[in-house]
Amino acid sequence: MTVKLKKSLPAKATPITVVDRAAFQALAPGLPAATRAWLATVGFVGAADSHALVPDADGSLGQVFAGVAHSAHPFALSSLPLVLPAGEYRLDDAGLALHPEAAAMSWELGGYRFDLYKPSKREPATLLLKPGADAERGVALVAAIVATRDLVNTPAEHMGPAELAGAAKLLARQHGATFGEIVGDALLKKNFPSIHAVGRASDRSPRLIEVTWGNPKHPKLALVGKGVCFDTGGLNIKPGEGMRQMKKDMGGAANALGLAGLIMACKLPVRLQLLIPAVENSISGNAYRPGDVIKTRKGLHIEIGNTDAEGRVILCDALAYAAESKPDLVIDLATLTGAARVALGAQLPALFAKHMDTARDLVDLGLKLDDPLWHMPLWAPYHAGIESSIGDIVNTGKSPLAGAINAALFLEDFLPPQQDWLHVDLFAWNDSPRPGRPVGGEAQTIRTLLAYLEQRYTTA
Repeated sequence: MTVKLKKSLPAKATPITVVDRAAFQALAPGLPAATRAWLATVGFVGAADSHALVPDADGSLGQVFAGVAHSAHPFALSSLPLVLPAGEYRLDDAGLALHPEAAAMSWELGGYRFDLYKPSKREPATLLLKPGADAERGVALVAAIVATRDLVNTPAEHMGPAELAGAAKLLARQHGATFGEIVGDALLKKNFPSIHAVGRASDRSPRLIEVTWGNPKHPKLALVGKGVCFDTGGLNIKPGEGMRQMKKDMGGAANALGLAGLIMACKLPVRLQLLIPAVENSISGNAYRPGDVIKTRKGLHIEIGNTDAEGRVILCDALAYAAESKPDLVIDLATLTGAARVALGAQLPALFAKHMDTARDLVDLGLKLDDPLWHMPLWAPYHAGIESSIGDIVNTGKSPLAGAINAALFLEDFLPPQQDWLHVDLFAWNDSPRPGRPVGGEAQTIRTLLAYLEQRYTTA
């Protein structure tokens, strides 16, 4: 941990003065002349993600000035832990009063590195904060984000369906939840044929992972995460460049695990059901084929137009199963379509929702929390594009247009019309570095979804 919560902060810890541009302009006239001159020399004006080291009279580090976007920004201090000299730091009383949750979260994420295979050459600096509910929440958020990132970053060699199940089992044990899984041919016996069809070609058995938690009397909440631990594309094999990062195709499952952990840690008054269909979309003599027709748990028959549109095929059985217990809300998280990335890029997950007002609330909440997502329509007239002549539905559209919408409409068919449902088509990956967000696996929308669920289930 790069954040330590202490009731008493030692005076020897180097102070960090947090400012934005306006706060710096207000503060600067009252600073010692030597400090003003030094900050002018290095060009510090309080710009976000900038900092200045101010020396003491003896030449040692006496103070740090840090520029932030605003006092509650979740990555306010993320540019500091890996660039400041090693040692302990504390927030100064001068300048902006940084929200403790933002301080804890941004500092911890600024020190994040995936070092399982390549240890870091240096340790991040340490921030000392006073304990309190806000700081502790920031630490809890980081724990979920880091766990999500680590799962996505781990190569498929060490993160197959069984290992993903192991992560879910560990999470269940930590929170006193119940863990179960249906593995291999047992999927056929238990009526999960589409999960089995996609995963049967791999020598790593497909499975449906289930974690349940909470008071059965509370509203039922179902989370479903796409767990394709590696996606070759199947017989419609991906080109090399397209396959390069397919360890991340279980990013929906990783984010669902992260969100589930937060729900349990925050003790939301819900009856939680977490479902992860976990497979490797591989190639062998028994791989499912383009043109095959697969029966699903709901009884609908899927014509396979392309074996590389496998995510929606495994999700449909899990969604149908989730709906059987008549939950108050179903949320699925999936790295589902390249079309969503073409439309919105890497940083904006696509949100599909049954209710327009819910979608608008989530978009506003995501912007407020700097954990964004963007509403896209469940445009019913496009459903004709995924209807099959020999089955009920085909897993690819008849044209490349509206691919993310077609995928969402496909999933919608496996839920009752009255079921409240949110579908998030996310990237789960940072393709370029930003403070606190190195290139690699990412937790997307879980802070926004947690805040929404808290409003939904704890606000009278």
